[in-house]
Amino acid sequence: MNVIRFNDLIAAGNVAGQRVFIRADLNVPQDDAGHITEDTRIRASIPCIEQALKAGAAVMVTSHLGRPTEGEFKPEDSLAPVAKRMGELMGREVKLVANWVDGVDVKPGELVLLENCRVNKGEKKNNEELAKKMAALCDIYVNDAFGTAHRAEGTTYGIAQFAKIACAGPLLAAEIDAIGQALSAPKRPLVAIVAGSKVSTKLTILKALSEKVDGLIVGGGIANTFMLAAGLKIGKSLAEPDLVAEAQAVIDAMKARGAAVPIPVDVVVAKRFAADAEATVKDAADVAEDDLILDIGPKTAALLAEQLKAAGTIVWNGPVGVFEFDAFAHGTETIARAIAASPAFSIAGGGDTLAAIAKYGIEKDVGYISTGGGAFLEILEGKTLPAFEILTQRAQG
Repeated sequence: MNVIRFNDLIAAGNVAGQRVFIRADLNVPQDDAGHITEDTRIRASIPCIEQALKAGAAVMVTSHLGRPTEGEFKPEDSLAPVAKRMGELMGREVKLVANWVDGVDVKPGELVLLENCRVNKGEKKNNEELAKKMAALCDIYVNDAFGTAHRAEGTTYGIAQFAKIACAGPLLAAEIDAIGQALSAPKRPLVAIVAGSKVSTKLTILKALSEKVDGLIVGGGIANTFMLAAGLKIGKSLAEPDLVAEAQAVIDAMKARGAAVPIPVDVVVAKRFAADAEATVKDAADVAEDDLILDIGPKTAALLAEQLKAAGTIVWNGPVGVFEFDAFAHGTETIARAIAASPAFSIAGGGDTLAAIAKYGIEKDVGYISTGGGAFLEILEGKTLPAFEILTQRAQG
C-alpha cells in the first residue's frame, strides 16, 4: 500500500520545527476508580511520539477514550490518567490540553496531549468544518492509530484530507506491511484460525478467507455450528443452527479449491459452564444431549498443531475454547504453542487472541501482533479501511 511514511519524512529532515498532530490509539481499559488496568496501547504509541520530539517537532497527540457524548465533557471521559501514565513511561511531564480545536500553544521540542477527541462535536460523523479546523493546527498529520483505521472520523479521515501533509506513523505502517505480507502475497500454505462464539459475527470473514486460504481452522461456538453442518450432535453447546447452510457453503467453497475446514474429531465437554466444572474428553460422535462443548480435544489439537507447524503463513483470530478456564484451555494452548514453534510468518489480532498470547507468553514468537480488533477483522474481510484509503489518496497527490 503506497502511503507517505512519517519515518521517511524524519529521515529526509522534513520534520524539524514543524507542528505535528499525531492521532494515537490510547483507548485503554480502566477500573471503576479510573486506574488504567492495561497500558499496552500507551506503550505502543510512544515510539512515534519520541521520534517526532527527537526530530525537533512541536508535538500534539490525541485519542478517543471510551464512548463520550459529543459536546459534553465529563471527568470520566478525560485522558488525564493517560497523560499521567504516558509521563511516567517517557520520564517527562505530559501537559493535557482541553478545548483545543481553535488553537494549541506548543513549541518545537514540546509535547501536549489533546483531550478526548470524541468529545468534539462532529468527530464521529467526520464534520468537514471540524476537520478543517484540526488540519489548520498542524503542518504534518500522522495517523498511528490502527485500532480506529476502520472508522472515517474527524481525527482519522477528515483531518487527513485537509492537512498540508498526511502520513502513516510507524505503528500503522507496520500493520500495513504485516497485513500485506499475510494476505497480499502470502507464503503458502496459508492457514487461518477464526474462532469465537458466533458464526454470524464472522461469517463475512469466513467467506472471504475461504477464497484465499489453504486451511481454515474454526473454533469456539463457530466450530459447533460447523459440526452441525457435518452432521454431528453438539448437545446443548453454543451454536447457530440457522446458519448451518452458510457453514456448509464455506466447507464446499474450500473443498472446491482442494482445501479443507477440519472438523473436530474429539472435544472437551462439561455439564455446566463454570471454571470448576468437570471436564471430559469425548469423541466428536459421542456428545450427549446435556453436554456443553467447551474446547477441542487433544487428538484434534494435535492434528491442528501439525498443520500449523507445516504452514507458510498463519492468520489467527480467536481462541478455540474457553481458555479462561484452565480445564478448557488445552486446545488454545496447543494452538498457541504450535504457532510459536512454526517457521511460518504469523499475524494475530483481536482482544481474546491477545489475552491468550499473553497467557502463554509467546509474544516474541508471533510474527506480528495487531493492535486493532475491529480494524483487523475488516481487513480479513477484504475491506479497504478508510484511514488507509485517505492516506493512499494523499500519497498519490
